[in-house]
Amino acid sequence: MGEFVIKMPDVGEGVAEAELVEWHVKAGDPVKEDMVIAAVMTDKATVEIPSPVTGTVIWLGAEIGDKIAVKAPLVRIETGGGEAIERVEAPAAITAKAPESATPAVQPKETAAPPPPPPRPQAPVPAEKPLASPSVRLLARESGVDLRQLKGSGPAGRILREDVEQFIARGELPFLQPAIAKKTSTEEVKLIGLRRRIAEKMSLSTTRIPHITYVEEVDMTALEELRATMNRDRKPEQPKLTVLPFLMRAIVKAVADQPSVNATFDDDKGILTRHGAVHIGIAAQTPAGLVVPVVKNAEARGIWDCAIEMGRLAEAARAGTATRDELSGSTITISSLGALGGIVSTPVINHPEVAIIGVNKIAVRPAWDGTQFVPRKMMNLSSSFDHRIIDGWDAATFVQRVRVLLETPALIFIEG
Repeated sequence: MGEFVIKMPDVGEGVAEAELVEWHVKAGDPVKEDMVIAAVMTDKATVEIPSPVTGTVIWLGAEIGDKIAVKAPLVRIETGGGEAIERVEAPAAITAKAPESATPAVQPKETAAPPPPPPRPQAPVPAEKPLASPSVRLLARESGVDLRQLKGSGPAGRILREDVEQFIARGELPFLQPAIAKKTSTEEVKLIGLRRRIAEKMSLSTTRIPHITYVEEVDMTALEELRATMNRDRKPEQPKLTVLPFLMRAIVKAVADQPSVNATFDDDKGILTRHGAVHIGIAAQTPAGLVVPVVKNAEARGIWDCAIEMGRLAEAARAGTATRDELSGSTITISSLGALGGIVSTPVINHPEVAIIGVNKIAVRPAWDGTQFVPRKMMNLSSSFDHRIIDGWDAATFVQRVRVLLETPALIFIEG
């Protein structure tokens, strides 16, 4: 093993010593080449001291706050080389140091020296690291500049901020691409409980059901105005309305015209069951994973009733107290990511259902009214259908009916 001694460099400005203000290592720590090990301060600047070698720290020569003379030993690092080397001059000079067991032969001037011994293999002498303040090093790292390519204009060759800026402006030399650490770690997570059931359900849906996804934009301006009015005038016991109760009532009306959308399909028996009751599943994210609480008999509920039941089920799902009956029996499902709804999605059908309605976020977009562009609150519906049961035409017809109901919300409240 070899030993490398880092001595206090000459930081210029005519100073004979500097104050140690920061240690980044302690005895026994491994260090890598170019890793900053300490910082010293003069009366004008703070200078970082990097390690020119890779090895292990075996000795520190000062405490925080100590004044260290230029060329005084600062750190000893055990390296993998076979020779002991040290920094003995100002930053530009590093020379090899003889092994401690060797006794150098000193010859009087009047006596001729014996022939020199044959050269011995020596550990490579690391290249000197450029002197620069922390702020200059940060600028260089952020700009992708290799400080070793620059010649400093400051005292003792220290690189100044203007040296880096001029180097970038000239563009004469290539930049050093910032190093990006590779990550090789892996983690195996066994799917258990609810997460395993979700995985199985999604696999079943995607392998058995040929999906067709239809996307349509909906002008939600009128409905949003109505919703704001209803929330402003609601009673204390009434919940705050979201878009979903209106969508639930629109689905109820739309499936009345297309009963095959509100259905379940038995793959094994080849039997499609059309349901008179509209049991709407609301896909909800919980700490344990995705669950689908079901608002039963939405066809018999008004806007406020849908909102109350949806809120109750959502709270039970988040708390983990929802019953098996409350999490099963849906005939059609709504998938909504709320504010994270994005522009479009491709929701996966909740097997054995044949349709799922995906709600995307509402955003103000310009719309042409025939004479000019006006701001409107727009939302996309991304809906998937089982293509074995629902043809593309029928899927589009169903979504268009939902769109008309949402864009003209008064129709939602008309019975029949």
